[in-house]
Order: sequence, then structure tokens, then C-alpha cells
Amino acid sequence: MTSTPTAFAGLLLVLLSFFSGVESAAAAPGNGGGAVVKLTGPRRATYMAAFEQHVLQTYVQTGLTTSGLPINVYREALLGFYNLQQRGQVSAQRQVLTIIDFNRSSRLKRLWVIDVKQQRVLFHTLVAHGKNTGEEFASAFSNQNGSEMSSLGFYVTGNTYDGKHGLSLKLNGLDAGYNTNAASRSVVVHGAEYVCEEFVRAHGRLGRSQGCPALPLDQSSAIIRAIKNGTVVYAHAPSGVRYESSLQELDPALLAFAQSKGLADD
Repeated sequence: MTSTPTAFAGLLLVLLSFFSGVESAAAAPGNGGGAVVKLTGPRRATYMAAFEQHVLQTYVQTGLTTSGLPINVYREALLGFYNLQQRGQVSAQRQVLTIIDFNRSSRLKRLWVIDVKQQRVLFHTLVAHGKNTGEEFASAFSNQNGSEMSSLGFYVTGNTYDGKHGLSLKLNGLDAGYNTNAASRSVVVHGAEYVCEEFVRAHGRLGRSQGCPALPLDQSSAIIRAIKNGTVVYAHAPSGVRYESSLQELDPALLAFAQSKGLADD
């Protein structure tokens, strides 16, 4: 008998496929995508069917159905992951994807680190948002220096270094207008003592950063080592907050996915 989460996930994928249409999405302005990829006819239909099936199967197999991560957010993250592979901005050998769902309360675990190749969740934990992004919930975002806000969109991780918060990880923002000032703002992954269940119980919300996705101290080093040097991070926008990206284009993602699975003939 099909479980309720699985059936619901399947319905969502059908709806998502319907609204995807039959033509390539136009590139979002200001995101500087790579070469235009346009799939047509049976090949596109085959790749799309395989991708949607992959999204559903891996969503279930990795246990994400009961983790609080909505399937549409997982799908968006995978689209960006494969778009970045198509552009050659991430290594096919480093198939690790980190998802932050800013639609969830800061009281809840809203960061997932997923091994895409092995189809397993490596970490699921708390993550902070910026001081000026909101109290319990994240609602305001910025790419501006000095804003002390979190930024949305896709990043590729860089090198580690030892800073004032210990082991830290540089982030390279890839969405113009949303997160491309991450490096100049020193928005990095690091551990913080205010990211813990004790703080939530005492204050009714998680502690906040100056815009960094800060992690629990007892997990930060392990997570940083798992995602450093060229893996994808996706910070999902909460409901009602505008976010557009060329990294959500369907056709180049479908092609990269098909190539990774040996389905492509070119």
C-alpha cells in the first residue's frame, strides 16, 4: 500500500511536470548563465520522465519524506545542482548537496547535507540566519555589505580556514542580485554557541548571525569537511519572498542529469 507522504510526493511531481511546460525556460535576468541548452521532442520527454522519477525515488530512499524537507525544495536544489554540473562549476566527483530551507522556523532543523551519489543524508541540523533577517522566521534577505542579513540562492563552497569561529568555510555566491557579495561580506559557514537546542529552549528561537549560515559547534567541523571544495549549497526562499535564478532552468539540468546517468547520446 502506498504511504501518504509518497502519494503526496508523486502528486506534487505530476503538478510540477505539468507547469514545467514543453519549452525551455528563459534565463532569469542578471544571472549570467552558460551556453543555451534547448531540448526538444522525445529526447526531452525521456529525460524529464527519468529526472522526475529520480527526484521521487531519491526523496523516498533517502528518508526525506519524514525529515521536513518539502519535495519541491529538494527538486529545486537538484535542478541547480545539475545546472552547475552542466556549466562545469562543480565537480562530478563531489556530489554533495547542502539545502537550507528558510521557510522553516529557526527552532527546527532546516539544513540537510545530502550525498547525491550514495542517496543518503549525511547531516540534518539547525542553522542560523542573520540578525536583520528576522526573529524566529527568516523574512528579509540582502546581498549588501553591512546588512547583517542572510542571502538566498546557490553557492559553491571554497576553501577552509581557521578564523575567530574556528574552522570556517568560504562560500562563492552564484546568483547575481542575491548572494554574489558573499565573499566580500565574509559570509561563511562556521560554528557558533548560539546554534543549539538549549538556546531555542531559553529564547524561543535560534541565535542569529551577521548573515552567515552558522552551525552547531559539535557538528560544524564535520559538516565543513564534508562540503568543502566545490560542492553546492542552496538557500531556499521562504513563501512570499521573491527569488529567480537561471540555475533553475530545466533543459540544461535535464541534459546534465541524463549525462550523469548514461542516458544522453551526445
